[in-house]
Amino acid sequence: MTRPVAALATALLLSSGSLAAAHLYPETIAAWNTYVATTEQRIARELRSPSAGFLALDFAPAPAAARRALLSGDVVVESMATVTERGAAIDVPSALVHHWRGAVLIPAITVPQLLAQLQDGAPPTKQEDVLQSRVLERRPDWMRVSLKLQRKKIVTVVYNTEHVVTFVREGPTRATSASTATRIVEVADANTPREHELPAGDDRGFLWRLNAYWRYQQIPGGVIAECESITLSRDIPSVARWFVMPLVERAARESMTRTLVSLRQRFAVPQT
Repeated sequence: MTRPVAALATALLLSSGSLAAAHLYPETIAAWNTYVATTEQRIARELRSPSAGFLALDFAPAPAAARRALLSGDVVVESMATVTERGAAIDVPSALVHHWRGAVLIPAITVPQLLAQLQDGAPPTKQEDVLQSRVLERRPDWMRVSLKLQRKKIVTVVYNTEHVVTFVREGPTRATSASTATRIVEVADANTPREHELPAGDDRGFLWRLNAYWRYQQIPGGVIAECESITLSRDIPSVARWFVMPLVERAARESMTRTLVSLRQRFAVPQT
């Protein structure tokens, strides 16, 4: 997308009265819950069939190529879509579902070591998307975490969020975790004396829901960490969708890539 077109898209997005505010409707929440439940059922089926694979990429086209890319040091990121048992799309009215999968190899670490460190503290604030983080509550294989998140593509938006994170050990070399945002509120006038929270569900609608499902598989040389992320945001008017959606998708891909690269940098064991 050229700069003039991107600038026009941004200008329309910001100037359109229909995009000044958004509302999260009950029917949107119900459809989102259906999408999430269907996704979680598919994940559970995959985890119950270890002979067919463990990572989500094992059940996708060209899994061997994806694993070769990971072993060579690449970050693999792909968009996804959950469908019904009959293969039909799940419509979520008045909103957009953003569903992505990414994986990275963290060298020279084991699954038990990685889990121990993940549960030891909140995500670091060195990465661009995380401004503040702290653990609110901790139990064995369970955490409640507070994050102040920032999104900077198209427009800059800041959120105060809380997440429940659970960990499950699937054996000595495999594990999973799941993170569900239990609170997401947009922050207006962030980092100024006028900073305040907007009502949940009655903001600009750039982030209403956020779930993340992780799988960790130990292989010779390290651990493959895979994240499947599902978020919910407001819809984009059809008149603007053809040039705004590429920006949104690029932002989602870059955010997933940053998260995985940050994870690798944080936990990779230095080689001696």
